[in-house]
Amino acid sequence: YTPTKEELNDPEHIVVWYIDGNGKAFLVPNGHYDPVSGTVTFTTTHFSCYAVGYNKTSFRDVTETAWYNKAVGFIAARDITTGVGNGNFNPQAKLTRGELLVLLMRSCGIAPDDDPKDNFIDAGDAYYTGYLAAAKRLGISEGVGKNMFAPNREISRQEVAVLLYNMLRDTGSLPQPDSAGSLSLGDFSDSAKISAWADDAMALLVQAGVINGSNGKLNPASTTTRAEMAQVLYNLLSK
Repeated sequence: YTPTKEELNDPEHIVVWYIDGNGKAFLVPNGHYDPVSGTVTFTTTHFSCYAVGYNKTSFRDVTETAWYNKAVGFIAARDITTGVGNGNFNPQAKLTRGELLVLLMRSCGIAPDDDPKDNFIDAGDAYYTGYLAAAKRLGISEGVGKNMFAPNREISRQEVAVLLYNMLRDTGSLPQPDSAGSLSLGDFSDSAKISAWADDAMALLVQAGVINGSNGKLNPASTTTRAEMAQVLYNLLSK
């Protein structure tokens, strides 16, 4: 694929569309341009009609110089996120469990249940309700106990790692460790603070380059921001 000059300036907005039998287009979450090979790369579970497109997106509160600019643009171009309304993304806001699950489901191309027959008792009637039902039905998440998911509770980095790991494992999409200069938990000064139940997930995602930490630390118990999660998904889907 030969991008235009405009596309080369923002290659994270080069996307892949799947065209179904009725001519309806759906964004492929993992489609991306590879400048080394000059190709657009994506994975799929079925043969069909596909098209390359350019889906430029932006938010008023995400500046071009922000470290998370490309990551936010990448997931927005694929409709993994639509922001928080009024043209904003709210990058520094703390991520909630409900927000995370929606991002994860969309990044794997899993649609919400339109008419859920069974759901978590605290799923409510919100943008994440159908996604919670689908996650429960597919066995992706069992919630926090007593048939509850706690969608509005802020989520820590190690909890993010475990839910992401479980999602990728259950969909057969676990990444491989990056053999070229990959990191390990031992490269971070606070790796001993990772809870035992999150150790395997954190280890794999660090080795695969999905989680990079900050200033030599993983901060496993710290709450994840929306910008940080955008970067994690960008690291995962753009490889």
